[in-house]
This record gives sequence, C-alpha cells and structure tokens, in this order.
Amino acid sequence: MKKLMNEPQAFVDEMLEGLLLAYPDRLKSVGGTNRALVRADAPVANKVGIVTGGGSGHLPVFLGYVGRGLASAVAIGNVFSSPTVDQIVAATRGVHSGKGVLYLYGNYSGDVFNFDTAAEIVDADGIQVETVLVADDVASAPRERGANRRGVAGLFYAYKIAGAKAESGAALDQVKAAALKAVANCRTMGVGLTPCVVPTVGKPTFSLADDEMEIGIGIHGEPGIRRGKLLPADEIATDIVERLVKDFGLQGGEEVSVLVNGLGATPPEELYIIYRKVHQILSSLQVRIYRPYIGEYATSLEMAGCSITLFKLDDELKPLLDAPASSPFFLQV
Repeated sequence: MKKLMNEPQAFVDEMLEGLLLAYPDRLKSVGGTNRALVRADAPVANKVGIVTGGGSGHLPVFLGYVGRGLASAVAIGNVFSSPTVDQIVAATRGVHSGKGVLYLYGNYSGDVFNFDTAAEIVDADGIQVETVLVADDVASAPRERGANRRGVAGLFYAYKIAGAKAESGAALDQVKAAALKAVANCRTMGVGLTPCVVPTVGKPTFSLADDEMEIGIGIHGEPGIRRGKLLPADEIATDIVERLVKDFGLQGGEEVSVLVNGLGATPPEELYIIYRKVHQILSSLQVRIYRPYIGEYATSLEMAGCSITLFKLDDELKPLLDAPASSPFFLQV
C-alpha cells in the first residue's frame, strides 16, 4: 500500500481537518465534531435543509456537494462505512431553519438504519424529516426491484435537482417530490479495471488480473454482472449504454444529461474517449444530449474505471439542472 497519509486510523479526520482549513468560507463543522459539516452560512432562513452522508473514500460524494444549490449538510463515516447516528443528528440540527429537512443519500442498509434512527431523534426536537434514497445502479438489481438498487454516481443529479428546488424556497414536500423524480429518471452502470485499498485494511478490496475488467462493479467493489478480458473502450461503452437504454426503455426523441464519471484513477483523456462513443450511440438512437458532465463526480479511492449515468430530462427537471450551484468541488453558474 502506497498512500500519502500518516496513521491509517487518522486518515479521515486528517482529511477533514485539511478540507476545513482549505475552505473556511464555504464549510463549517457542527456538533463538536468534524464528522458533521454544513454550509458556512447554515442554517439558511426560509430554506429546506438537505442532509446527506455516507462513508469516506468517494470524493466528491458525499461531502463535496455541500453548498449553494446542492446539499446543506453531510455526515461523514469512516472509509466505506456509515456515519453514526450522532453525526447525522448534528448535521440535521445544524441546517434546520423551520421548514424541515430532507435526508438524501444512497441506498445502503447501514446508512438507512442510522438515518432512520436520527430522524426519530430529531422528531422529538420538532424537526420534520422526509427521506429519499438514491438507487440508480442498474447492475445491482433488476428493473422490477428497482427500489433495491444501490445509489452510485446518480447521487450527483439528485443533489443538483433537490438542491435547486430547495434554493428556490420550495416547501419540504416539493423538494422531496423533485428528489424522487430525479431518482426515477436516473440510471447508472460502471466498469472496474483495478481495485482500491482501504487505508485501515492495507490490501486491495478485490482482485482483477491485469487483462481483466468487471462490468457492473459497485463503488465499494461489490460484484458486478460480468467479468472478462479487458475490451476496447468503444465496446465497453456500447455494452453499458445498451443496458442503460434498455432499462430506461428509451425509444428516441428523449433528452438526457450524460455523466461519464471516473472512479478515482482514470485519466480524463480516457473518460472523453468513453464519452465520444456514448455520444455516437445516443445520437444514432435519436436521443438528444443536454449538459454532459465528464470527470470525477463519485469515486472509489484509487479504483480505475468509470461509470456512465443517463439522466432523462423534462420541462421540470431541465431548469433545475440548469440552476446555479457552488461547492468546493462543483461550480455551475
């Protein structure tokens, strides 16, 4: 294991200390711990709070999307581990301004349990909480069991849509409805080329031969749907996009935003090679592309590979996607 770190057990806390030192005008800690961060101007009057959270190791997810037009707060767990109930409670109290709070995070059992417990605790404070789970990974469950899917890079679109709605002054039920619609219109699948190393473990989370890839891999190294020899980029992109199109039931004439996301160790040049093929395929199907995003939006430490997300747009979602947003890791004007 070669990493720029000190003691493995201090990896997350020292990262957070550095983050807060770098962006004191954008973020602040609450609840006496750096594991609960909020917008520097929180709580914002007349605004629904959006609290997210999950394990470290996925920057910019989760904490990279705390800011104007995005999430309001984040609870941060250890690498690939859920945040604690106390951290979620602190984040919730830190952003509540009287309009309620939306919990918006990925569909993982440990996160669900802790967020649900936190919601019960803050309910005693008079804080109304609603929850939306992001479940966009088509490789993790068939379409008929879509609610069981994992939340992966589609979290970006959920933050963007719900955050824009909340920034407009919408009520809690309206922000929740926008988030639900974003999740329903999002599909993702990834490919892994190399594993990652959790600092406190010190060895790869899984193994892949030098000439192998895994289609459908999860962001923690969860098994995908197919292992095989490494294929050319065009064939990988075609495989993934065809699965997404089929799952969506795209017929042509639709408009989508495309996210080609690096998993942590893939050069941007390779991501643009993938996007080139995605654009060719969708264009051939008469599916229009609006606002492509190419880069690292949801990573897995130093895992090599990428994911492709299709986000189907309509007259409601498109202006919310267009709305300004700003965080230390994302800027749209």
